[in-house]
Amino acid sequence: MPLQCATLITGLLLWLQVLRSSAVIPVEEEDPRFWNVKGKEALRRALNLQPNPHRAKNLILFLGDGMGIATVTAARILQGQMAGKTGEETSLNMDAFPYLALSKTYNVDQQMPDSAGTATAYLCGVKANYGTLGLSAAARRYQCNTTAGNEVSSVLHRARMAGKSVGIISTARVQHASPGAAYSHTANRGWYSDADLSSDAVNHGCRDIAYQLVHNTDIHVILGGGRQYMLPNVTQDPEYSGSRGTRLDRTNLIDEWLKGLFEPSDLRFELDRDVTTDPSLTEMVEKAIRILRRNPKGFYLFVEGGRIDHGHHAGMAKLALTEAVQFDRAIGRAAELTSELDTLSVVTADHSHVFSFGGYAPRGNPVLGLSRVIAEDGKPFTNALYGNGPGYRLENGSRADVNVTIAGGNEYMQNSAVPLPAETHGSEDVAIFAKGPMSHLFHGVQEQSYIAHAMAYAACIEPYSDCLLEPLPEPSSAMSCRPSLPGLTLSLLPALYTYAWA
Repeated sequence: MPLQCATLITGLLLWLQVLRSSAVIPVEEEDPRFWNVKGKEALRRALNLQPNPHRAKNLILFLGDGMGIATVTAARILQGQMAGKTGEETSLNMDAFPYLALSKTYNVDQQMPDSAGTATAYLCGVKANYGTLGLSAAARRYQCNTTAGNEVSSVLHRARMAGKSVGIISTARVQHASPGAAYSHTANRGWYSDADLSSDAVNHGCRDIAYQLVHNTDIHVILGGGRQYMLPNVTQDPEYSGSRGTRLDRTNLIDEWLKGLFEPSDLRFELDRDVTTDPSLTEMVEKAIRILRRNPKGFYLFVEGGRIDHGHHAGMAKLALTEAVQFDRAIGRAAELTSELDTLSVVTADHSHVFSFGGYAPRGNPVLGLSRVIAEDGKPFTNALYGNGPGYRLENGSRADVNVTIAGGNEYMQNSAVPLPAETHGSEDVAIFAKGPMSHLFHGVQEQSYIAHAMAYAACIEPYSDCLLEPLPEPSSAMSCRPSLPGLTLSLLPALYTYAWA
């Protein structure tokens, strides 16, 4: 078919898409009164907004790994479109948080950050080097002998020392970079098990991250992936016959401290999750809060939507955005199980990605759909694109053809401008959303390390134990609970999934 004819047909199909999208625009939005009422309601809420100056009993940090602002926007629209709406007018649960700030994400030694150095910043309050966990920037990646004396402690660890119950949830490995900074001090984020340690690290006595998970901090609830790093290399995985543990020390860390690890490595993407064997992030959050809130001294919970990042690295926007939608659902469920009066909830990201969401699109256009215009090479293009990554591809010297059906596939890789085996992180600021006691501390543009300081101050945790904030008066009917809790015990076998979570 001649190029001109193909271009004409493609253009007509795109305009049909525009007409279909335009037909669902709410007619009331054409009336100025709609926007005036909406504006006055938002103004009233702003005028009535009062800071909560009480001490936070509970702290929850939600970390969307790789959840840049473009990802938040696209996930918001996707969530609305999944509910049959145009999408742009939809609000995420995090959108309702009244206080916002921007976080500067660079590492001490890198403009474009990684999840280890950033985790050390927002969990421990100290900016660090790329690839290191729970260590100051005086430590050097891969150099075990720079560990001693450069350890920094996380707010989670300090909360535990203050008598609070603490928990970690991740859709990635619980030994991964983001949760790893909560309990480990490691010169290389890749030292998951002892099999990953370099000979130099072994000679200098460094311990792997999985070992530190069990021995460094008394963590009450741990839910996520990473089972292989806890099992000896002679032990078969309880779920997958072809998979074994990786540990060389013959130690079964699961026997030493039982916990809920649902996969050998990362959990499956939400689109691939087996609902009969694997819990959703929302279900894990609910279970953790129900356990942790028994402690009258309160709790600290770290929740990571870890596979948003993995979807972006793969150049597959659908995977990343559906993970972000599930992440927001978990935020909503946590709100239902806690009180904004005594629980400080913070939502942020460690870094962004080179993911962009734009182009020419009518209202209600599918997030994963096409622009309404044709590119100068005579072909359509998707509104979701990547600056680099595996989506770079040419067929006979030009871009591959794409249509709405192809672009909406679960494993479709959006086009990227530069060929790389994996898409990279971005370097721009990310958002911080906050609500609850002392949430007004989150304002302006802050160093990422400020997050840990503000959360520690809100709960009067070291080094702010003298913060003088008064706690919210406890209701007289409050139930008496044990001050400390045993570790959460959950079966690793999928056959016992229903029983364990009942």
